[in-house]
Amino acid sequence: MRMNRMLVIASLLILAFFYSCGSSEKSKPKRPNILFAIMDDASFPHMGAYGTKWVSTPAFDYVAKEGLLFMNAYTPNAKCAPSRAAILTGRNSWQLEEAANHSPDFPAKFTTFMEQLISSGYHGGYTAKGWAPGNPGEVNGKRRELTGPAYNKFKLDAPTSEINVNDYAKNFEDFLNNKKEDDPFVFWYGSTEPHRAYEFQSGLTKGNKKLSDIDKVPPFWPDTDTVRADMLDYAYEIEYFDQHLQKMIDELEKRGELANTIIVVTADNGMPFPRIKGQEYEYSNHLPLAIMWQEGIAKSGRVIKDFISFIDFTPTFLEAAQVPKDSVKMATITGRSFMDIFKSEKSGQIDADRNYVVIGKERHDVGRPNDQGYPIRGIVTAEYIYLHNFETDRWPAGNPETGYLNTDGSPTKTQILNDRRQNGSSTNWNLAFGKRPGEELFKRVTDPFAMQNLAIHPEYQVIKEQLKERLFQQLKEEEDPRMFGKGYIFDEYKYSGAVNDFYNRFMQGDSIATGWVNKSDFEKDFPKKN
Repeated sequence: MRMNRMLVIASLLILAFFYSCGSSEKSKPKRPNILFAIMDDASFPHMGAYGTKWVSTPAFDYVAKEGLLFMNAYTPNAKCAPSRAAILTGRNSWQLEEAANHSPDFPAKFTTFMEQLISSGYHGGYTAKGWAPGNPGEVNGKRRELTGPAYNKFKLDAPTSEINVNDYAKNFEDFLNNKKEDDPFVFWYGSTEPHRAYEFQSGLTKGNKKLSDIDKVPPFWPDTDTVRADMLDYAYEIEYFDQHLQKMIDELEKRGELANTIIVVTADNGMPFPRIKGQEYEYSNHLPLAIMWQEGIAKSGRVIKDFISFIDFTPTFLEAAQVPKDSVKMATITGRSFMDIFKSEKSGQIDADRNYVVIGKERHDVGRPNDQGYPIRGIVTAEYIYLHNFETDRWPAGNPETGYLNTDGSPTKTQILNDRRQNGSSTNWNLAFGKRPGEELFKRVTDPFAMQNLAIHPEYQVIKEQLKERLFQQLKEEEDPRMFGKGYIFDEYKYSGAVNDFYNRFMQGDSIATGWVNKSDFEKDFPKKN
């Protein structure tokens, strides 16, 4: 009798032990999946959720409706490789050594959030464009996978001659099929749209668009049928990206993974048109951003006005993924997690301290003597954008004789160049390609296209100096070499691959492929004529 009683008590204790363990395990929140969907060259506000009528983005709009729509998201550097490096490391360009530049060798010392999450138990991978262009380097004789292993096996018949044949959605499905059932995942959907080149008039012929759909052509381009058609081709490629995003969302829902997946939809830099991509103006750095996470965002459908820098993604992902700080193997992260915005139920400005971002650039595409860059630093607030140009004797978009190589070839670019050739002086040409003063100041709300430089007006000198002081103080705290007379170091880093020493080889007659510009863009006699 006593023995039976003891057995019963022992059984109850064992059951209680297992129950408490199961309860503890159940109470621990499951780590979320992460789908990072990044367009290649798309500006704010060119998504339906922002009110743009000439582009249709139902998937982006769905993410915004089911999550958060950000009004002030900025890349620190409006070019593919440096923007993606900032996203992946949580550090500003001037803190990344070679990775501040376009097409560099990626420094071995900087670990990416993708590498960190994979080492922390996440199933990781990417499709199409990860970090690029440049050389990611090697670890133990193996090429580094900055965005995880590639999933590019499945192809399709693309709708135009210039759209990528990579079946993004099918490759995402392949990635999910390779995941262990209980593992969280992190996937980088790196579309190559709407990067140049475009099939001219594809927006009209295949996208069923009309020239009159464009409500306003930016005032720094001529308002012509050619430019409008070019803008619609850009819109058509954004829509293609969005179609694959919708398929990925549907796949997640089918698998029961949607609710606990953080879906981030954005772009790496502004649209590939003159005065935008590769520069540091409003349309260059100000980018679309929508994020949903059904199980982690307290209240959906909110519009957020806090300023978000792309260096804030890394700390946000690490916090959401519950990666212990003492296990993070990354260099010091400059960005700030915005998990507090997820947890809030408010709209508008959530964190009063998120009222500005800093931006800047060093060396982008080739085309200046000794492959020099065009260094800029800037600060963006709710009301102003202030830019400091350090080398005003250089050509901002690259030299005329090498085709202004920091502006992709396009019908819009060629029209601006032809207009200047035919008509002499040209305001559009000067804004896109001409030399600039040392300081620029623009009002964001009333002058989003940055047409009127207020830095030369006496009544704005106090504001200009206040913004400059605020900017330079942060740059000093972040140990920017430019603040300590060592900015030359960025020009001394080598380009990676065939473009290294481009200018000197080009001037010596070496036939180097320049693919991203048109033959008519080269103006070898420009300095003599002007």
